[in-house]
Amino acid sequence: MYQPPIAAVKPRELTSPFGTRIDNYYWLNEPENQEVIDYITAENAYFEEQMAPTKALQEKLFQEIKGRIREQDESVPYRRNGYYYYTRYEEGGEYPIYCRKQGSLSAPEQVLLNANEMGQGESYFDIGDFEVSDNNELLAYSTDTVSRRLYTLRFRNLQTGELYPEEIQNISGEAVWAADNQTVFYTKKDVDTLLPFQVYRHTLGTDPTQDVLVYEELDNTFYTGVGRSKSRDYIFLNMSSTMSSETRYLRADRPTEEPQVFLAREEDHLYEVEHFEDHFYILSNAGAPNFRLLKTPVNNTAKAQWQEVILHRPDVFLENMELFREYLVLGERKEGLLQLRIIRWQDSQEHYLNFGEPTYTAGISINPEFDTTVLRYGYTSLTTPHSTFDYDMTTRTKTLLKEQAVLGGFNREDYVTERLYAPALDGTRIPVSIVYKKGFRQDGQAPLLQYAYGSYGLSMDATFSVARLSLLNRGFAYAICHIRGGQELGRQWYEDGKKLKKINTFTDFTDCSRFLIDQRYTSPKTLFAMGGSAGGLLMGAVVNLHPEYYKGIIAAVPFVDVVTTMLDDTIPLTTGEYDEWGNPNQQEYYHYMLSYSPYDQVKAQAYPNMLVTTGLHDSQVQYFEPAKWVAKLRTLKTDNNLLLLHTDMEAGHGGASGRFKSIHDTARQYAFMLLLLGIEV
Repeated sequence: MYQPPIAAVKPRELTSPFGTRIDNYYWLNEPENQEVIDYITAENAYFEEQMAPTKALQEKLFQEIKGRIREQDESVPYRRNGYYYYTRYEEGGEYPIYCRKQGSLSAPEQVLLNANEMGQGESYFDIGDFEVSDNNELLAYSTDTVSRRLYTLRFRNLQTGELYPEEIQNISGEAVWAADNQTVFYTKKDVDTLLPFQVYRHTLGTDPTQDVLVYEELDNTFYTGVGRSKSRDYIFLNMSSTMSSETRYLRADRPTEEPQVFLAREEDHLYEVEHFEDHFYILSNAGAPNFRLLKTPVNNTAKAQWQEVILHRPDVFLENMELFREYLVLGERKEGLLQLRIIRWQDSQEHYLNFGEPTYTAGISINPEFDTTVLRYGYTSLTTPHSTFDYDMTTRTKTLLKEQAVLGGFNREDYVTERLYAPALDGTRIPVSIVYKKGFRQDGQAPLLQYAYGSYGLSMDATFSVARLSLLNRGFAYAICHIRGGQELGRQWYEDGKKLKKINTFTDFTDCSRFLIDQRYTSPKTLFAMGGSAGGLLMGAVVNLHPEYYKGIIAAVPFVDVVTTMLDDTIPLTTGEYDEWGNPNQQEYYHYMLSYSPYDQVKAQAYPNMLVTTGLHDSQVQYFEPAKWVAKLRTLKTDNNLLLLHTDMEAGHGGASGRFKSIHDTARQYAFMLLLLGIEV
């Protein structure tokens, strides 16, 4: 039998202006070092040995989940510039096939990209983006074969099938055509920090080394991107940090002109721009924490010219917008739930769509055309598979175009969903979305998987999962905790879970755990918690705070070495994170981060059973953070519970690519929990 791998102790002093720490495992930050690879390989071998009793169960779970997925499938087509675009999957295919038809859905199919053929022989493959030129004849697309999110841009003639010779390396993924069908704008990344910071202009058929630098971002706390307005009249350069943004713009039919500043960046001012007829429309949080909608003439973008269209409301978060010729559609959040608000330009008459479930997710889908009264939107809930609707805003009738097929006899009426509110220690009510199968006993004995994220203002809404049925059908409940640090209850919900209030994120989660135990949905002997990336930081923090609440923890690609990472501006994406976590080069933030950083706060105590996963090529949370964390836990924890580290040697932050390869990851996680519960089938 394998013994748990023990990483060599090689003390290293990490000195900052506010203190010196000793890191015994800093040496694991050397992927080219064979000793590092040997250690990770030993951890993988230990994982396989400990999980060996679940091999048959993992295969069963894989086949079970895969068996619910319709292998030959197709997305709902959307119309753009005279063509219908859609994605389809073939039986046995891991990757999508991107297609279009001209004029009508009965026209012959044209395959734009077949990712199955393109990814053949690659251990990882991803298509980042594809864009068709205004004359419908040229295709720009990007691919990644490493999972570092450094994409390569290529071009294809859709009439002849010819692949142009130029390849542009290390872009962020997106590409935007100008109106001349020859010029393409793209964003270049720094290959070390992975920060997108330059916008270039390329002319099709020319040497990429001669591309023109249009803009370079000198502030390394900002991310840079490029896009095109829905009207297709403007190209936007978007620079954004967590708390500030700036847009520059130029006419799409004048691609060589210098981009104009829409509004120079201001501290604590986030805004985004869209174009419609004679005005730009602006979502802005200036004097409006939950955002408001304004407009300004296209020939004068000075702030003094901005006119209010939708007022700020303290109880409603204005999340996004969609502009049509006759209607304005707003995506709003109220009491943690998404709403779609329809307003007619002509007379300001408005109404909301009714979704009829206690917890759900609804959102504006792909709507590339102005001249239509039909809104395309998506809908899902914990019991409703992902669905695509067309809604006629004039007749107020909706048409279900497609509901995600779930094979194997799924019946949504077999499952129950609830919206609960857990009290936090400070009196705040934390929304909890929960689902379980009918017959579930609220007697404190049932297993429950608790999930949350709680960072960057990202809201974790209630959505359907085909894979999750494998847990629900085995008696699990599943709960999403909408904790502070997300934006479910508006901008203040996010502000109260970041920087010097970050601890709220962690205590909200443990307060939800306590509530679910007290309400007898589960018990410490059957409660599991899961989070990934910044949600993995959450897992690291809660096991230090309240390890006694949990039977097991799954921490996926966890951001756990907060202080060391945030002090190292050579690590990918670090500087862009200061507005989220704070800058530890300032004393107040240094000590606050240190107080919750999971790696720094590991101590001699009993920990739950833990499964930690990472990817060797992870570009967002480097593999060595979870590796170091596990190594330190092994030396300090006082229990005999399982501690497993699984490193995907071929993947990055998002795990394995492909529809079915990724199911193996899920099967491993589920088998880990079922093993601990003694459930063998």
